[in-house]
Order: sequence, then structure tokens, then C-alpha cells
Amino acid sequence: MTTSHASVDYPFGNTDSEHERLVRQAARVAPVTQRLFRDAGIGPGQRVLDIGSGVGDVAMLAARLVGPSGEVIGIERDPKSVAKARARVTEAGLHNLSFYESDVGEIPDRKLFDVVVGRFILMYFPDPVGALRSISRLVRPGGVFAFQEPSWVSVLAHLAPLPLWFATASVIHETMGATANLEMGPELYHTFVQAGLPEPAVHMELPLGKEPYLAQWYYDTLCSLRPQIDRLHLRIESLGNLDTLVSKLQAEVVESNAVACWFASVTAWSRKP
Repeated sequence: MTTSHASVDYPFGNTDSEHERLVRQAARVAPVTQRLFRDAGIGPGQRVLDIGSGVGDVAMLAARLVGPSGEVIGIERDPKSVAKARARVTEAGLHNLSFYESDVGEIPDRKLFDVVVGRFILMYFPDPVGALRSISRLVRPGGVFAFQEPSWVSVLAHLAPLPLWFATASVIHETMGATANLEMGPELYHTFVQAGLPEPAVHMELPLGKEPYLAQWYYDTLCSLRPQIDRLHLRIESLGNLDTLVSKLQAEVVESNAVACWFASVTAWSRKP
């Protein structure tokens, strides 16, 4: 199948440190994704397509759910990420999962899939509706579409009482917003419907708290985005010395009456008519 719905450049790059950041992030967000997959009815024996697989976390989660009688195909266009994903699968001993270096618009026609999934991928597509329509041709009638995407509006509003957190989140938001739709999550409902799918079940989850991992995530994300920040000539002087950013963020939230937050995850699933 060939389409013109290729995604834009990934703003984080594909360095080893970025891969490690993705693995840490995946571990935190896995419970949300797993609930989505279970609610959508993903289970033993199904054939799953994962688009934008990255280093393989979503595909591995799906592979464990479908079991040895099922199959998962992961599509990822970055060769370094594909190599990392394959190595992780071998280490995990999963034999029902394969990765292919391919753009989503170049997925070869094969046996139809029971499920198509994606996490934080439609946000990078200039035409997510067209992408879902094209992918739909590879999914059997009654097959499941299950996607998870972000929302940042509530994040920036929530962090307003925490000046350093707000400034850090704003830099990340502006940098990512140059190449991604950071409100793809709330748009999932209409994206599904416009793509010809039934109205999806949609949920949003926003982690809140003062746990140190939240400050670390913002710092790690900022580091991965640094080349893009410099390219966009964004000012980050208000953040101070980045080497001490984690401790400063943590001190600000601990000493306040507020709580920090991560980005919001929106999940949606529906069945092809």
C-alpha cells in the first residue's frame, strides 16, 4: 500500500540517550496503554499492526497480550530504532513480534490485521485522518483501532502557579509544537469519525504529584530537544543552569502548595465497520 501521509521529522532525534529516555518514558506510561488495549479487547491469537514503533515498547506490550498464538508487526522508519527494537525483542525472548523499516505509507499489502495501534504517532502526521483511512484497508471488518496521543493545554494551565515548571514546559511545548500537533489527543474523537470509523471510546489521564520522576522527565525531554531548541533560537536563560534544573524543579514543587504534572494522555479505540 502506498499513500502520501508520511509523518514529519521526529524532533527528538534518534541518539542512544533518546532511546534510553523513550524506554524510561514507556515504563511510566505503560499502565495507561495497557488499559487501553484491554478495554479495546486486544488478546490472545490476534494479529496486530503497530505504527511508529520506535524502540519497540508498544509492540512488545501488544505481543505479550496476544501471546504465542498471535502476531505483532511493528513499522518504524528509523533504521537505528529498528535495530534497537529487534535487539530488545531478542533479549525479551518474544518470538511473535517482527519489526520492519518502513514508512507508514509504504506498508506492504499482507494478510489483514485484527488490530492497529499507535502511541504518540498521529501527532506527527500532517493528515492523520487520511493516514487512518489508508491503514483501514489493512484491517479486517470488526478490527480494532486503538491510539494514544497527548494533550498539553491542561498541563500549561496546571503548571501556571509553578514559574520554573511553567517556563520549562513552555519551552518543550513550543519546540515540539513546531513539528507536532500537541493536541492530537483531544482530536482523536473527530479524527476517528472523519476517517470513517464509529465514534470511539475516549479517555484522558493526567498524572499529578511531587514525585522526582516528573522533574527528571522534563529535564530529559529538554536535553533531547536541545538541538531543535537551538535551531528555533528559543530563549532558555530563564531556566538557569540546566545541570541543576532537576533539583530546582523538585525544590519548587516541594516548597509549594501545588503539585506538578506530566503531559496528559488521551486514549481512543473503535472497531472498523
